[in-house]
Amino acid sequence: MEETFGNAVEEEYNFKLIQEVEGLNGGISECLCVEEVAIETKELKDINGLALKSHRQEDEASGKPAHKLAPISALKQNGILQSLTAGKKEEADAELNHEVQQAEDEWAALEAVQPVISDHSGSCSSLISFNEALQHFQTTDLSDIKGNIQPTLRRRGLAAVAHFLFGPPRLHRELQEERDLVFTIAQCSLDNNQKIHIRVLQTIYKKLTGARFDCPRYGTHWEQLGFQGTDPGTDLRGTGFLGLMNTLYLVMDPQMLPLAREIYKLSQHPVQNFPFCVMSINVTRIAIHALREEVLTKECNKRQQVVGVLNDFYVATFLQLYQIWKAQHKTISDSGIVLKEVESVAKKNPKQLLRRLESYLSEQKSGASALEVTSPSPSPNLRVSDPWLSSSSSSKDLKFIGVCELPPEMEGEARLI
Repeated sequence: MEETFGNAVEEEYNFKLIQEVEGLNGGISECLCVEEVAIETKELKDINGLALKSHRQEDEASGKPAHKLAPISALKQNGILQSLTAGKKEEADAELNHEVQQAEDEWAALEAVQPVISDHSGSCSSLISFNEALQHFQTTDLSDIKGNIQPTLRRRGLAAVAHFLFGPPRLHRELQEERDLVFTIAQCSLDNNQKIHIRVLQTIYKKLTGARFDCPRYGTHWEQLGFQGTDPGTDLRGTGFLGLMNTLYLVMDPQMLPLAREIYKLSQHPVQNFPFCVMSINVTRIAIHALREEVLTKECNKRQQVVGVLNDFYVATFLQLYQIWKAQHKTISDSGIVLKEVESVAKKNPKQLLRRLESYLSEQKSGASALEVTSPSPSPNLRVSDPWLSSSSSSKDLKFIGVCELPPEMEGEARLI
């Protein structure tokens, strides 16, 4: 009975000691066998002033099993136990430090990342005036392009003699450089690396749509303005950057802007719609032909300027086209023949065309609606259908055909740029 009671007391004592060691040594729950403790005590006697007593002989004498949990509370000062505990702690600290260092490196790399703004969208560039854009070309070296221009029409034989005797006067010498600049701009393509070019494009978009922020350089939003695709530059093959310069003048001049918006509004009509910018480019082409054929020379000499005359002739021609298109309920299927007729009228009597523009601007300034005036009587040759055009009236299903794509009908006619 006493032996049983003693065993129970000893086991309870050992259990408490195990719990104590677990608390002191960070949760070590290992239990050392008596046999293992005896070996360690033989090798490490009186470590830190503590001599460990072997229990192997007592266990054998009392008949207890050799492998019994020993009171390891006595080993709490043991150097091996402390080294094991410290080793695990150092390993955990090293792993934690490595993770912390890795996190710090990742955070430093994240701070070094710079935001990237894509393709002008979301930004707000300032509007550019026509004079500022023109000054860019005046101060840029365009000598390589200037050597390829054709400022006048080359006539031969009797055509050259008749032009010399009965044709318009020659352009004044002091205006020839300005004229050459116009044809040089007409040879320049849209350059994404030129900020001025992009600002011109963005200004046209903002003034017509009322947008406050820049739009992407490419996208279907350009089709809303009347370009034929997602890249406006592809529509400038015939007029070069001059096509955008004329449109810029139309939307940035305070007197011309109301007309520009009226024309743009008509271009969005459910039935009478047409591609605004493509139509504008075709009007620019008419102006280039008129300047090359020296139709505008007399007016240029009178006003002592070329660019101003060309801009007003462009607007006057566009106004003529707008009035015919609106009054006669023209559709996209009539575009080719209407452009051809407008070109013929504009070249035959440019002075009268410019006077109509002056009258329109005067009436607009006085509050009258010049856009509701009676349209010029249609030519008997005007027809709704045209051999070069499809019979469909839908602008989405019909490719726009302009005077730029009509075949030449007479010898000596101005060639496309």
